[in-house]
Parts: sequence; structure tokens; C-alpha cells
Amino acid sequence: MRRSWTGTIAAVAIMAALTAGMVPLRSHLSIATTALVLVVPVVIGVITGGFAAGVASVAIGFFVYDFFFIPPYLTLSVGAPQNWVALGVYGVVMLLVSKVVAVMNSAQAEARRQGREIRELFQLSHLLVEDKPLDVLLSAVVATVSEVFSARQVALLLPQAGRLDIVAAAGPLLSETQLRRVLPPAGELATLNPRPFELDGLLVVALTAAGRPVGLLVLTSEAATAHRREPLLLFANHIALAVERVQLRDEALQIRLSEEMGQLAKTLVSAVSHDLRAPLTSIKASSSTLADTELDLDPKTARGLAQLIDVQADRLAELVQNLLDVSRIQAGILQPRYAVTSLADLVTSVVDDLAPRGHVIQTEVPEDLPPIDADVVLISRVLTNLLENALRHSPKDQPITVRAALSGQDRIEVSVTDRGPGVSPDRRNEMFELFARRPDDAGAGLGLSIAKTFVEAHGQKIWLDGSPGGGATFCFTLAVATPIPEEPKLVADPHH
Repeated sequence: MRRSWTGTIAAVAIMAALTAGMVPLRSHLSIATTALVLVVPVVIGVITGGFAAGVASVAIGFFVYDFFFIPPYLTLSVGAPQNWVALGVYGVVMLLVSKVVAVMNSAQAEARRQGREIRELFQLSHLLVEDKPLDVLLSAVVATVSEVFSARQVALLLPQAGRLDIVAAAGPLLSETQLRRVLPPAGELATLNPRPFELDGLLVVALTAAGRPVGLLVLTSEAATAHRREPLLLFANHIALAVERVQLRDEALQIRLSEEMGQLAKTLVSAVSHDLRAPLTSIKASSSTLADTELDLDPKTARGLAQLIDVQADRLAELVQNLLDVSRIQAGILQPRYAVTSLADLVTSVVDDLAPRGHVIQTEVPEDLPPIDADVVLISRVLTNLLENALRHSPKDQPITVRAALSGQDRIEVSVTDRGPGVSPDRRNEMFELFARRPDDAGAGLGLSIAKTFVEAHGQKIWLDGSPGGGATFCFTLAVATPIPEEPKLVADPHH
């Protein structure tokens, strides 16, 4: 209605301007010329306000034509018969022109609307085939439906915990009353009407994929007139296929994760069972021998059995600590607690704990190295795991070396070098994977993987190099702590 009034007012305004310009010249203008000029406001009225505005413009133009330009002037009297013919031709021709222009204008508007719909649907179809999370996909779906079909309300309902729930919406949310009316009995998808239907001002479209209903699309019914139902249904089918694809992908991912977790658990049990059994067997045998009162053990033998128990207990403690670290990693609760500390003190502490193993551990850590910003517990575990790995593979008569040096202005590179058999270049990346072992390795294959995870949690890197003198060199970086600016010293004032 507003558009019709706008077009009529525009036609009247232009007609008034043209009339004011032609009245002084009407004695020099023919009746046909005047009629042609008065076509202009009618066409503008039709384009601006549609056919209704065009009809009103024709009626007003008919009056202006008769009153101002057909003798006798300023009366509604027509006079000569040929003037009746001119008025009749003007009225009929202008109505036909109004109809033709209105149809063309409507066709152009429809073409523009369809072009916009096609562009929007193409963009959304492109989104539907992308590997997007379900929540992102659903939000884009309802936003596009609302925009393309000018729907005031749009709601997408999918099965959740055995019932249909709104998972995405655009515009005002559906009320409880509206939901009760559009939902099938007991939320059963199987009872959905496969054809769209209108109910209380809402258009309900079932989303089906391969003949199976997967959800509901609900939108205000005035948004989808009869000539727009076909693209809406096509669009609904695309939505159903995309939703089902994402759901199937998520289900497949869950199944794969479950299988991987099951396989990981089996591998973990298989890898750890031997490592648990061997020290437990040694501890049990040694403790039973010491506890047997009938055996007369000399002090040297008893001391050897006690040392064996101590070594195997340390091995068990190391394995349990690694298993706890793995559980922290899998639970996603690994968060470094940064603190400024001295790297030399940290290395000394770790080496002192491992000194009783019988190997020589050399340290080359300059005392003037800047402090590091790291989680002391996690980096201690990294250094411990690397040293224990070196202890297993390095002969007792060969030293293990821990070095540290600045690497640039904000990094310190730490390395642990052993004199063992080394690792071939093609297997160096594999050594940081879970349960990866070198030949004849007695470990569980957890330490290096844990070290890599702890270092990367600090945003640093760890790698394995060969040693020039044989063996392996494990290197990792640490961040230098940002220096704290000193507070400016106050200059002594003799008056205070």
C-alpha cells in the first residue's frame, strides 16, 4: 500500500510540473503531443508504485488532459467528437502501458529476487559441503533461510536425547505453544508429514535424507508463497543431507576414537605388563630371600639383595610416574606453571638424584646463563627421562654429558649425549612416539613421548641428533626469562 501511494504521489508531482510548463504553450501544442508528454508521469508512477499506482495516474492524467488541454479549457466539456476519440485512446493506451510496464517491472524484480536466492543458496550449498562443525553449519543455515525467504522466524529442530529440540534459530524463538503444535506426537520423527504444511502461521518442512526424516525446519508461512515452495523444498533436502553427513562423520569419529583408545589401552597393558612383572619378580625374590630365617646370608650377599630391591623399586617408581604423566596428557589437564629459575640448579638437582645409578654424568652448564621461564616440575621430568634413556643405552664406562648454551637472545638449548648404539636417521622422528623403543630397550617406550609433550607444552621444540663420537644426542630448547626492570634508585637529598 505504501508503495502504491508513493508511486501515485510521484506521478502527480511530475504531472503537475509538466502541466505548469505546457499550459502557457498549449496554443502551440497539438492534442496528440500533449498526450505523449502525459505518458511520462504514468510510466514513472507504474515503475515506482506498481499497477495500482499506474491506474490512479491514468485517471488523474485523463482529468488533467481534459481540463487543461482539450478545448474548451478549464472545463470538463469535451467539445468536438475527435476530442472524445483522443481522450478514449489516451485512457486505453495508458492502461495498457501501465499493465505492460507493471508486468515488466514485476518480472525484473522477480528476476533480481531469484538471482539473489540462487547466489545465497549457492553460497550455502558451498558451506554445506565443507567440513564445518555442526553448530557453525546450523547457524549459517537458519541465517540464510531467514534472509533468502524473508522469514521473521526460523527454527531448526533435530533429535536430542530422544526428542526434537531447537538447535538453531533466527529471529524470535518459537513459543512453547508453537512448539507443541508443530512437533509430532511424543517427538517421533517417523510420524512427520513428508510434505510441507501450514499451521497457525508457520510453515513446517520435514528434513529428509534418503527417505528418512532427520529433523524439522519451521518458518513463518508468509515467507514462502506458492511460487517459492520449490526452492525451499530443494534447500531443505540439502540441509537434511548436510546434517546427516555431519552426524555420520561425528559418529564415525567417535567409533574411531573408541577403537583407538581400546587399542591404546591394549598396547599400554602389553607394553607395561613386562616392565611391571620384571622388577616385581626381582623385588619379591630378593625380599623373600632376606626374610627367610633359615638362610644364613653373608653381609655382602644381603647387601647385594637390598641394593637390587632399591634399584628395582626405583624402576617401578619411574614407570608409575610415566604412567601418571600419560594420564595427565590424555586427560587434557597439562598446563605448565611457569616460574623463573636457574637452569644450572635444575640440572644439578636432577643429576644428583640419578647419580647412584653407577654412571658418570658430566655437566657443562655455564653458571652465567640467564634464568629460564618454565615449569620446574615438567622440565625436571623431561631431563630425567632423557637421562634415564641415556643410562639404559650407554655403557657404564662411558660418560653421559648434559650441556646447555644460549641459542639466540631468547632461547637456551639443552642437550643430553650418550655413547650408546645411537639411532638411525630414518627412525629419529619415531623415537618420540608412544611405545617406540630402540632394539633391546628395557623401557616401556613412554619417557621420550612424555618429554616431547612437556617441551611442546612450553611452546618449545625437541629433537634427536647423532653424536660425532657415536651414540645419540637429544636436544630441546627453553625460553629465557624476561628480565624484570629495576626500579629507579632515588637520589639522596641532603635536605631530607
